[in-house]
Amino acid sequence: MPGIEKLPLEEALEDSPQTRSLLGVFEEDTAVMSNYCTQLYEAMQRIYDAQNELSAATHLTSRLLKEYDKQRFPLGGDDEVMSSTLQQFAKVIDELSSCHAVLSTQLADAMMFPITQFKERDVKEILTLKEVFQIASDDHDTAINRYSRLSKRKDNEKVRAEVVEDVYTSRKKQHQTMMHYFCALNTLQYKKKTALLEPLLGYMQAQISFFKLGSENLTQQWEDFLGTIGTSVQNVRREMEEEVGQMQQTIQQMERSCDPLYTPCDPDPAHSPVIRSLTRKQGYLYIRNKTGLVSSSWERQYFFTQGGNLMQQARGEVAGGLVTDLDNSSVMAVDSDDRRFCFQVTSFDGKKVVTLQAESRRECEEWIATINNISRRIYLSENAEELAARVNQTALEAVTPSPSFQQRHESMRPCSKGRTGRASSISSVGSEPSPALSVLSLDALVAPETPIQFDIISPVSEEISGQNKTAAQPGRRSNPFGESGENSPEESEDSILHQLFIVRFLGSMEVRSAESTDVIPETMRQILAARAIHNIFRMTESHLLVTCDCLKLIDPQTQVTRLRFPLTSVVQCSSHQDNKRLFGFVLQAAAGGRGDSRVVCYIFESNNDGEKICDSIGLAKQIAFHSEMDRKAVEKKKEQDKAKEKQKEELSKQRQIEKDLEEQSRLIAASSRPGNPPASDGQFLVLSSSQSEESDPGEEGKKRGESEA
Repeated sequence: MPGIEKLPLEEALEDSPQTRSLLGVFEEDTAVMSNYCTQLYEAMQRIYDAQNELSAATHLTSRLLKEYDKQRFPLGGDDEVMSSTLQQFAKVIDELSSCHAVLSTQLADAMMFPITQFKERDVKEILTLKEVFQIASDDHDTAINRYSRLSKRKDNEKVRAEVVEDVYTSRKKQHQTMMHYFCALNTLQYKKKTALLEPLLGYMQAQISFFKLGSENLTQQWEDFLGTIGTSVQNVRREMEEEVGQMQQTIQQMERSCDPLYTPCDPDPAHSPVIRSLTRKQGYLYIRNKTGLVSSSWERQYFFTQGGNLMQQARGEVAGGLVTDLDNSSVMAVDSDDRRFCFQVTSFDGKKVVTLQAESRRECEEWIATINNISRRIYLSENAEELAARVNQTALEAVTPSPSFQQRHESMRPCSKGRTGRASSISSVGSEPSPALSVLSLDALVAPETPIQFDIISPVSEEISGQNKTAAQPGRRSNPFGESGENSPEESEDSILHQLFIVRFLGSMEVRSAESTDVIPETMRQILAARAIHNIFRMTESHLLVTCDCLKLIDPQTQVTRLRFPLTSVVQCSSHQDNKRLFGFVLQAAAGGRGDSRVVCYIFESNNDGEKICDSIGLAKQIAFHSEMDRKAVEKKKEQDKAKEKQKEELSKQRQIEKDLEEQSRLIAASSRPGNPPASDGQFLVLSSSQSEESDPGEEGKKRGESEA
C-alpha cells in the first residue's frame, strides 16, 4: 500500500491557517468517504434484505466498485493498487450475482457488520469530534479576545488571574481536542481501506464456504488472490495500530511539553530569551483598523514575513495578502488604545502606518527585532541569521566599554591598526571612515563616559528660564506649556523660509569637536548602539520647522514648541551616508554665565530624505547670512546719511556765524564814521541769534559791547 496522508500533531498548538486549510482537506475527504460508504452500505443492505433482489444488489455493488476510479478523493485518489483490486472484486461479484438466500445469515456477520461499524461508529465519531473542536476553538477565541482587552491602567489582579486561567483552560482544551480530532482523522485514512476491503472479503469467504462446488467459479488463483488481499488488510490494520500508538505517545509528550505555552504571559527569560537574530517570523497578532474618523477596531489575524514583505492571512484563506513593505521601514513600540504590547510599523515613505499588538512582551520585542533586521535587508544574504546575530553583537560591542577608555584609545593609536579598527567600528552602522577620522582620536570627538539623552530636554533651559524671569513683565501670564513666548514677529511672519518636516528624536550627547565632519556619524553610531543594547524602541515624534531665524521642534498634538535652536548656534548638519533617513546637527551654545560653551549633537530620524532637511537648514543659514549682510549694509548707509546731515548742519551753522560776524563788522565800521551821531550811553549792538548764543551773558557782555561801540 502507498503512504497514508496524515495531519501533523505538532502543529496543533500553533493552529496556523495552513494547518486549518489542511484540516479542511481532510474533512472534505471524510465527507466524500462518508457519502461513498453510505452508498456502499445501502447496496450491501439490499443484498441482506432481499434474496429475490440479490442479483440486482450484487450487480449494483459491482457497479459501485467499478466507479471507484471516478471518485475524486482529495487524499489517496490516485491509489492504483486499491483501484485495480476493487476492479477485480467487481468482476468476481458480477459473476456471483445469483447467490442463494441461505447466505443472508453469513452475509450479516461477515459483510454488514464491518460496514455498519464504520458508518455508525467511526464516521459519527469524526462528526462528534468536529463539533467539540469547533466549540473549543470558539471558546479559545473568546478567551483570547477578553485577555487582549485587559487594561494596563486599571490592573485588577483578580480579574487578570481569572482571564489568564480562562485562556489557559480554553487553549489547553482546544489543543487536546484538536490533537484527538487529528488522530481520529488520521485513523480514518486507514479505516476507510479496511471498511471497504473487510466486507468484500467476508462476502467472498461466505460464498466460498457455502458453495462446495465453487471450484468451477472460484479456482485456486482466486483463492490466492483473496489470501493476498487478506494479508494486505492485516498489514494495513497492523500499521494503523502502530501509528495510533505513536500518535497517542506524541499526544502525551506534547501535552507535557506544551503546558507552559498555554499561558499567554511572558515565560521565564532564562529558559526562553528574546531572539534578536530572526529574519523570518510568523504568528497571530491584532491589527488596528480604522472604522471612522476617530474610531477603530482590532482584528486578530495570522501574520508572517515573506522576504521583505509583511503578510497577513485569515482563517479559511488559501494565501496571505500584503500588509506593507518592510524594506527601509521603521518600527517602534507605542501605546495605543489602552492596549499592551503594541508596536507600530511605518513604511519607508511614511505614507502607511500599521499598528499591531502582540500577545506578550517577548513576542513584541522579537517582532520588532525581526522587522528591524528585514528593514536592513539582512534577509538577502546567504547566512541571514548569522549576519543578524553578528550585527546585534557588533552593536553591543560598540557601546560596551573596554577595561579603560584610555586603553582603547592607546590600542587604536598606531596608524595602520587605528585606521582599521576605526573603520570596522564605523562600518557597523553603515558609514565609511573619512581621512580626518584617522587623525582625530575618539577623545577628540566624544568625551569618554558621555551620557546619552533619549528624551527631548533643552540644553539651555536654565539660561532661557533665567532670561524669561528677567524679561517677564508684571502681571504677564506665564505659559503653562514651557514656551518662551518671546518669538519676534519677524520670526513668525516676516521669515522668508518656512519648511515643516516630520522627525523622530533618537538622542543627543555632548561632543568635544564642533567643526569635525565625523562627529555626527560617530554620535549616530553610539546612539543607535545604545538603543539596541537597552531595548529602547520608543521615539518622540515632532514637527521640525525650519525658518531663517531658528529651528523649532513642535508637538504635533498641541502645536507647542518643545525646543528652539537659534540658527546662529547650528554649526553643521549632515545625514547618514547609507541610511538617508538619519540626520543630525551640532549645536554650540553658551553654558551658563561662565563664558565657555558646550557643544551638543542631536540625532533624528525622518520620514523623508535626511539630505533634504540638511539642505533646507543650509538654505536657511544662507538666507540668514545674506539678510544679516543686507541689514548691516542698511545700518551702515543710515549712519553715513546721519553723518552727512550732521556735517551739513555744522557747515550751515558755521556760515551763519561768519555772516553774523560780517554784519557786526559792517555796523562797527558804519558807527565809527564822523558823519554818524555817536551812540547813546544805553545802546549796545544787537547781534544775531547765533552770535548772541555764543556771547557771554550778563553785565560783562554789556560792558564789552559798550567798549567796542
